[in-house]
Amino acid sequence: MDLQIKATGPQAEFLQMKKRYRLFCAGYGAGKSEAMIYAAIIDAATAPDSLIACYQPSYDLVKLITASRITEKLTELGVSYKYNKQDNMVYTTSSGWGDFVFRSLDNPNRIVGYESYTAHVDEIDTLPPGHAEEAWNKVIGRNRQKPERVPEPNNQASAYTTPEGFKFAHWRWVQHANDDYGIVQAPSYSNPYLPEGYVQSLRDSYPEALAEAYIEGRFVNLSSGTVYCNFHRLHCQSDESIDRGERLYVGMDFNVGKMAAVVFVKRGEVFHAVEELVDMYDTPSMADALKERFPEHTIVVYPDASGTSRKSVDASRSDLAILRQAGFNIRAPRKNPAIKDRINASNAAFSQGRVKVNPRKCSELVKCLEQQAYDKNGYPDKQGGFDHINDAASYLMSYELPVVKPVSDVRIAFAM
Repeated sequence: MDLQIKATGPQAEFLQMKKRYRLFCAGYGAGKSEAMIYAAIIDAATAPDSLIACYQPSYDLVKLITASRITEKLTELGVSYKYNKQDNMVYTTSSGWGDFVFRSLDNPNRIVGYESYTAHVDEIDTLPPGHAEEAWNKVIGRNRQKPERVPEPNNQASAYTTPEGFKFAHWRWVQHANDDYGIVQAPSYSNPYLPEGYVQSLRDSYPEALAEAYIEGRFVNLSSGTVYCNFHRLHCQSDESIDRGERLYVGMDFNVGKMAAVVFVKRGEVFHAVEELVDMYDTPSMADALKERFPEHTIVVYPDASGTSRKSVDASRSDLAILRQAGFNIRAPRKNPAIKDRINASNAAFSQGRVKVNPRKCSELVKCLEQQAYDKNGYPDKQGGFDHINDAASYLMSYELPVVKPVSDVRIAFAM
């Protein structure tokens, strides 16, 4: 089959790259996932009797992105196939095509039991660096199939990511690159089909360093300075206090002996942090303290979502069940957002003036926002003691004021 692809400039450069290990490092909307799907399709079309391996950080993403888009493209091309969801395999039944295996990166030890001809690894920098390195080594270790009808087999392995600071992708493709490794960087605006205003909306939503990474597709230092880099004591200062009987909004973090809560009031569209509770022993003691200090108020709690399973003093009840029994309204997602999303939402809220802090009433929160840094792996430091109350406040901000990435579905097309 003669496949002709309508691709963006960076996508075309990547798809033609002959390096054994290639990286598509892309800004949002630059067509990263679509480039992966077409690269996998090309491999299957040019290597009959081959097995093309496709990887995602989780099986949810396997089903949502890889499997659904691979089968969609095969249908568009008129290629018949059978999708075995139990085995996470797509078997093509048209002659001259290879098959597909889908796997998750969450447990590298499970990347066993098959040989692939080529491999495609999506969102590799969302994994912790050590985890990503282990997974990558497992992937390329599996990548040794020699299809009989391919005269010069090239066991190419490709990775696709939006850069997340100096993590595994930078370490492998920049710091320790050799002649086998090649990289294509694709800025968001390389895609001419993005909605008008998409790139500017990213600039408006993210701090400068993140905008550089998420728009330009470049490796930038996200680990220098403080985690909450957009919090500035004077810019974010509030003189508000609690009025009698008004509704209170409480961000809460669960840690036995180190429980923390930040109490907010709302003025128009702005949340003001006006009280804090720190170093509480457990969830029942936190609930009792809130009821004692604010007996006339309706209280809405934004907790650590993992409290649905973590147990407090009474082992038969979850933390969230204890809070509900205390009479509080609970606003929590089914699971916590990604750490970076929670931090991005908080920084955006501070920079846009949508969250203010009373420094007299919340001195601990101010101190921790100013001093929490990143650790050597690029994650918020948990050793300095500045994390608990910051986490508490950020649960509210990420729930009420999330950074909503503009939606773009970049499609490139085959002409048959």
